[in-house]
Amino acid sequence: MTSIGDLSAVQLRDALARGELGAVETAEHFLARIEARNPALGAFVHVAADLALDRARALDALPAGAARGALHGVPLAVKDLHDVAGMPTTYGSAAVTGRRGGAPVAEDDDDLAALLGASGAVCLGKTQVPEFGLNCYSENLVAPPARNPHDPSTGAGGSSGGQAAAVAAGLLPVAPGSDGGGSVRIPAAVCGLVGLKPNRGRVPTADAQSDAAQLVVNGPLARTAEDAALLLDVLCTPAPGPAHGNVVRRAVRAAPQGSFLDGVRAARRGDLPWGDRPLRIGVSTASPFDTVQDIEVSPEARAALDAGVALLRAAGHEVEEAELSYDPEYPGAFFDVWTTSMGTAPLDDEQAGRLTGLAGAFRARALRRSAVELAQAVGVLRRIEQDVVRAYGAWDVVLTPALAMTPRPLGWYWEGYDLADPAGADQDYRRQCAYTSWTSVVNVVGLPAVTVPTLWTRAAHDDGPVVPMGVQLIGRPSAEAQLLAVVAQLEDQGRPGPRATA
Repeated sequence: MTSIGDLSAVQLRDALARGELGAVETAEHFLARIEARNPALGAFVHVAADLALDRARALDALPAGAARGALHGVPLAVKDLHDVAGMPTTYGSAAVTGRRGGAPVAEDDDDLAALLGASGAVCLGKTQVPEFGLNCYSENLVAPPARNPHDPSTGAGGSSGGQAAAVAAGLLPVAPGSDGGGSVRIPAAVCGLVGLKPNRGRVPTADAQSDAAQLVVNGPLARTAEDAALLLDVLCTPAPGPAHGNVVRRAVRAAPQGSFLDGVRAARRGDLPWGDRPLRIGVSTASPFDTVQDIEVSPEARAALDAGVALLRAAGHEVEEAELSYDPEYPGAFFDVWTTSMGTAPLDDEQAGRLTGLAGAFRARALRRSAVELAQAVGVLRRIEQDVVRAYGAWDVVLTPALAMTPRPLGWYWEGYDLADPAGADQDYRRQCAYTSWTSVVNVVGLPAVTVPTLWTRAAHDDGPVVPMGVQLIGRPSAEAQLLAVVAQLEDQGRPGPRATA
């Protein structure tokens, strides 16, 4: 008999809906996996077993015929940037936890937690994040780092690193992440998952950080296109209760026709969103950070890109080089906007003194930045948005590497410095930009994008662990259904994807 943990999220959802599995036995299965595997992975920073089992018992006690949510009984978790009633929220920061390591316990659910609760999901706890979600790695001063299950000497990426590690290791069937500069796509790529950043405005819930330029959107991390589509359908549901998110984010919502899951299944039957014609796919390794540093595409990243091209051509698409370039003002404007959230964080001087070196340096610079300077930076990004969307419009899909290198060793970003030392901030940020060279611009322009693994390679040496490498597919406005259909095609072409066992 197939183990509960070996079911896809869709299969698990269906088994729970049919009554073949109970919410309690399902929660107990995944809680046991977390207890056994999390100490080596650092995916979870808080496990709420009692709350989860109480919730599961209540779901199992629903009378026959009672309304059940779209994720009835499905175990999930949220990043430690979100409030869940009865659970502590650290934001990955010692500035919040205090010197004794405690963190305030939330009294209420935030928008995302309320939405997942209304869907019938069972929240098992909180997962590891970088401090205030700032970085592309999930290492902080609060808890052990989130490790890549395929190679635990490397990080799981960020900021949804704990979520990605949990899904890749089978501690969760699927997970919601938030993406403001690549925070869903980066850890998905690191851990060999499908990671989708929806179009700006598609998902009504927002992330739990300040967002001056509307960069952040919640999206799924999953093992398959169908699982990603299932969770995206739920995320597109308006949050229950008062509206806390930006009104602009509530404009697009659900799939144009039917559900995203229905769309993936239709694509597998040959009913493709783009009809009978092949897609025109433009390939580029140009990065908006090229003007300020040398962005090198490693041999492994190049091989993954070539593998993606081959898979897409085998699926019948036209793939050609795309001549793209970016405004040289992008790096400075993006930095000014990205670091602003640290300036608005409600911290006193004593708390700010407990920030990591990077967050502390970002905060100091943000506090020196005037409102006029911030407005100017946002204006630059809006102009770049128009230029990039116009340039990308020559193609149905733009294809880039997902990441520039193989998964990075723990501590690589601030190598030579202490994590709490502000002197390492500039090196840290430069290395983040060099590693994640193609993700943040998609948030700036608001387009949908997905990362998907295309090959598995040795991380560092001939006898080292095998790790995933992949590509990023950037769609036209509101083309998530098209992107998911392409991912399904890649899966049907035999895209490799072993589950981690670490």
